Amino acid sequence: MKKFFFCLLILSNFVPFLRAQEKSLVEVVVECNNLPEFSQVFITGNDPQIGNWHPDFAKLDRFDDRKWGKKFHFSNGKKLEFKITRGSWENEALNDDGSLPTNHKLNVEKDTIVKINVNLWADQFERKIEGQITGIVKYHLNISADKIKQRSVIVWLPPFYFIETEKRYPVLYMHDGQNLFDPRTSAFKIDWQLDETADSLIRKNLIESIIIVGIYNTPDRRSEYSENDTGYAYMKFIVDSLKTFIDKSYRTLPDAENTATGGSSMGGLVSFMLAWEQPDVFSKSICMSPAFKYKRFDFVDNVSSYSGKKKSIKFYIDNGGDEIDSTIQPGIDEMLLTLNEKGFNEGDDIYWIKDENAMHGESAWARRIWRALIFLFGTEEGKKLLTGY
Repeated sequence: MKKFFFCLLILSNFVPFLRAQEKSLVEVVVECNNLPEFSQVFITGNDPQIGNWHPDFAKLDRFDDRKWGKKFHFSNGKKLEFKITRGSWENEALNDDGSLPTNHKLNVEKDTIVKINVNLWADQFERKIEGQITGIVKYHLNISADKIKQRSVIVWLPPFYFIETEKRYPVLYMHDGQNLFDPRTSAFKIDWQLDETADSLIRKNLIESIIIVGIYNTPDRRSEYSENDTGYAYMKFIVDSLKTFIDKSYRTLPDAENTATGGSSMGGLVSFMLAWEQPDVFSKSICMSPAFKYKRFDFVDNVSSYSGKKKSIKFYIDNGGDEIDSTIQPGIDEMLLTLNEKGFNEGDDIYWIKDENAMHGESAWARRIWRALIFLFGTEEGKKLLTGY
């Protein structure tokens, strides 16, 4: 009898495992009427079979002049998110009104056919981009560096910079610089509105006046924002070349106490790395939806293995709750716990917030960036607003 119940217990634990290993057939069919004869259509999303969001990885088969499709096998229980492109984000499928669609979503439970009608593509739509850059910006184009691709840099100057000519300013170095201020240069035509936010906070005396340096990314973005030789070459470029240039060209406060870095996703990872590896240069870091520990990336181990004295750094960390951000949530949780073990305290050295309904993208980061600016550069009035006192 004991053996019977033991076997029953084993079986009860094994059945859910078997179910999790079962796979269902998912056929994606895309129909559209307005493409040239030799057009290619792709699916991209949150699974290796569909490219892990690389827009030109998973090409659909052409069935006829207006229909493309492909069959995939996904594990049951998979929460699939995906979009349709023609090989790049510059020509992704749009809603009929020209707006950017949210991700298609599917909870894989059984064999399914997903039919998608596309009537408009991004390169067929003349998008009206509202707004303009608030404030004064300076461009420095095609800056070269050792062992990494050349790139451009945009520098946003605070209000009254050319009036208060004796004043010097803290500096925030931000990655993915083309996405920060101008929707015309942003990868998805949606910017962080960092210019409007910073200008408003400064004029309301909620943060100090700061200079913001936006460092454009390159096709090597993922490698440059990672812990590898290319990533360390990118960080060396910022510390040894770019910061030196900015300090010579603008009225900065060059010490570590007045120097910060920030970014999102992989840019959030490299922002953490810069501050952690160079606390003598950066004392503040903004890490939005950061990939601290994701697939082959793991910087939690670096922090965990550190045995020196506590570093003088403040970290703003946040994330949303969508599929991508839920995937990186365990790494964020581990990093917060590890930082706490190293003596960093939430509220003093760390500010963390989770926006449950937020997606992984520029519009969500734009809505949250004001908190980061106040936590790192806030005046007394700003800090009261942030803490609710």
